[in-house]
Amino acid sequence: MKTYEQINERISSGKAVVLTADEIMDYVDKKGPAAAAEEVDVVTTATFGPMCSSGCFLNFGHSKPKIRMSEAWVEDVKVYTGIAAVDVYLGATELRHGDPANMYHPGEFRYGGGHVIEDLVAGRQLQLFALSYGTDCYPLREIRTYFTIADLNQAIMVNPRNCYQNYNVAINDSDRTIYTYMGTLESRRKNVSYCSAGQLSPLLNDPCYDVIGVGTRVWLAGAQGHVYAEGTQHAGGCERTADGVPKGGAGTLALTADMKQMRPPFVRGVSLRGYGVSLALGVGIPIPILNEQVLKRTCVRDRDIWAPVVDYGTDYPQNTGRVIAHVNYEQLRRGEIDLEGGKVAVASLSSYYKALEIANLLADEIRRGDFMLAAPIAPLAKDKTMKPLLVRGKS
Repeated sequence: MKTYEQINERISSGKAVVLTADEIMDYVDKKGPAAAAEEVDVVTTATFGPMCSSGCFLNFGHSKPKIRMSEAWVEDVKVYTGIAAVDVYLGATELRHGDPANMYHPGEFRYGGGHVIEDLVAGRQLQLFALSYGTDCYPLREIRTYFTIADLNQAIMVNPRNCYQNYNVAINDSDRTIYTYMGTLESRRKNVSYCSAGQLSPLLNDPCYDVIGVGTRVWLAGAQGHVYAEGTQHAGGCERTADGVPKGGAGTLALTADMKQMRPPFVRGVSLRGYGVSLALGVGIPIPILNEQVLKRTCVRDRDIWAPVVDYGTDYPQNTGRVIAHVNYEQLRRGEIDLEGGKVAVASLSSYYKALEIANLLADEIRRGDFMLAAPIAPLAKDKTMKPLLVRGKS
């Protein structure tokens, strides 16, 4: 048994043994789980891909004269102003003003909230336009100015739902091409898409939430942040394998970090044809090897992780709950799966290459003593299920 304090002492002294989730499996096969649990202090996990439930709080400071922004746009992308005078929240999926959306289907969605966030982190100059109804204490009714992230008092990423533990494999059973947040799906099962780093993914290396919880320190696009709550739609009470690995979406994390410390390659705006805009993020989470059981769970392999194949032509939009089949990530990463007697081409919305880069960057930071571990202050719920929205009349 080890404690967080003991592991952090080893990190501070430069003696910590840190491996990535990609490396730990072969290491345990060679050393054995008992010996490896004694030797290894931390296993780093990571993921990189679109995470729609993301956004940021920005504080502009006060102009002369002052304004209480009641409506505002950054690069013509609307931000939420229903908070304090010069605080706004920018959502990753917000569209640019005047975007035709899907008026001429499928829309292109060239620029939106995710792209603004990318531009902010990259240090680009952006335009703020804001309106106000005017008050005695905030008399200015309109302002237009240009700024960069360096001009802001705060730029804090606050993401309600990141790092889905597992996810659907999307397919299209209909006779027409469809455009979804899982990408373009051709008719009659010509292709499937998925979005997960599989054996590298944080919550798949801690499937029962033994070490990741509220307060866990995370690497969010290069900045040191933390888990501030369970993510929205967190639903740990799902079907699992004998080893506890969920066979569906299951857990999620709510994450926050200082955008001024983030690295541009790991914050990228995304345009999804026919669907909208999003934000691709890189997240790394260290797993402290407190005991042999925690270590064994980090040895999960792609072949052990099963994801549901769901029809996005009918079943997903109609919320039927039907699952066509389950496939594992080893099969998906080959680029082709066998499904009910037919071969189907596979594409991934996430990047294993970028996830592995993040896992290695985080491991290096820990080895240098630049990234310390933080014990959770509260666990994630293990048995929660997701409620549907019921359409009903007033009672």
